[in-house]
Amino acid sequence: MSTKEKILETALTMFAKNGYNGTSMEQIAQDVGIKTPSLYKHFKGKEDILNSLIDIAEARYEENFGSDKNIGKLPESIDEFLRSTTERIRFTINDPIIRKMRIFLVQEQFRNERLAEITTRHQMDGIQKMYQKIIEDLMNKGLFQKDDPALLAMELIAPITVLVSKADRQPKSKKDALKLIEKHIKHFVEIYKI
Repeated sequence: MSTKEKILETALTMFAKNGYNGTSMEQIAQDVGIKTPSLYKHFKGKEDILNSLIDIAEARYEENFGSDKNIGKLPESIDEFLRSTTERIRFTINDPIIRKMRIFLVQEQFRNERLAEITTRHQMDGIQKMYQKIIEDLMNKGLFQKDDPALLAMELIAPITVLVSKADRQPKSKKDALKLIEKHIKHFVEIYKI
């Protein structure tokens, strides 16, 4: 791992634990094992580190989870819907970078407007729009009952978001949260499939 990568990893861990304002450049340098001036060889300052972390997490999330602009392959069957949705949830709950970023964003969303927007997009609006498109496509394929796809997307994701947050707060509950999420997704499909 390069020094720059180690700085980013350390900063993300510290931001998730102590918050942005509760983490100093000196603390980051000390945890990395370098002198504070050496940080400035890689980043202009703490905000530059934060912006780099956001860019990395956004790209990682986009690639592995998707968004309403990058859904990936739309499911052709109920089984594909179940599998792809479960894979997305497993990624978001298990990926250490995404988990730390989510914890950090939840804490900082009340202090920073940009971070509030990112949190809302990743925990509600963006996911809801993505699943609205997926569910609408499943309706058009005759696999789901015709209904309001925006409302159904909200019905699908809201409990998942709550359970992911619980797993973040109480890591020992992650296994049970995943089981309940999978049960919820299957129940949702049973209600709306044709």
